[in-house]
Amino acid sequence: MRNLLSLALACLLALSNFAIAEAKDDRPRKVKLPVHSRTTAYAVQTVSVRTGCFSPRLEGILAHIAMKTGRRPLVTSGHRPRAHRAGSLHRHCQAADIRVPGVSESKILAAAKTAPGIGGIGRYCNGIVHVDTGPRRQWVHCGKSNRGFLSAKRRSGRRA
Repeated sequence: MRNLLSLALACLLALSNFAIAEAKDDRPRKVKLPVHSRTTAYAVQTVSVRTGCFSPRLEGILAHIAMKTGRRPLVTSGHRPRAHRAGSLHRHCQAADIRVPGVSESKILAAAKTAPGIGGIGRYCNGIVHVDTGPRRQWVHCGKSNRGFLSAKRRSGRRA
């Protein structure tokens, strides 16, 4: 991913140099580089992880987690158009499974709970945390007993 971004930046700079060389006057031109967006607040685990359709609300949740933890979340699973559960928010690009390298799971969960617009927060026993923009709820998913749910609870109240 970095190589692709480096290549794109090199092309952008080369094109701007050609534009400067062909300018009628000899004044140097300022090159405008792209402004960082909220998508730089997270990284993807592999190139096959789909995040291009994330809503601004979900990107805001990920940016909030990055700000609170001091590290960028690593999205391990994003948009899954063929998710097994029909009601999965991954199917609608409104959910992400993340981990934040070097940050404890409890700190990630605490940051997620304070994120504006947060809906569901799930914890898996492998250290992955699920965040989404759906209704407010929390769960822990480990193993296959009781369909894999050890505990689940709904939180009442309004969303931020």
